[in-house]
Amino acid sequence: MGNRWGIPKDVETQVRERDLSCVYCGTSFTNSAQTHKTRATWEHIVNDVKLNNSDNIALCCRSCNSSKGSKLLKHWLECPYCLRKGITKDSVATIVEIHLSQNNKI
Repeated sequence: MGNRWGIPKDVETQVRERDLSCVYCGTSFTNSAQTHKTRATWEHIVNDVKLNNSDNIALCCRSCNSSKGSKLLKHWLECPYCLRKGITKDSVATIVEIHLSQNNKI
């Protein structure tokens, strides 16, 4: 096991190398303790903690993670937060686009 969220170390490494900015809004991550907005948080694209592979685990900003919560991705993309931020199925990272095109459960 890798971290306290049960994400295997190899998956954690892959995701950290792939996701240098929020997979939803595109905010670049920093290691600064000054702001929570630019700190990466772990995200299950499909809300299932058993799916701990690099296809379902991503990094997103705290704001997007808090806003999405346990909502289905397709419903979250229609919420006021996404509308205000300009987050759409066409603006998200490739890993999220793949889920949207392949999976009706998200």
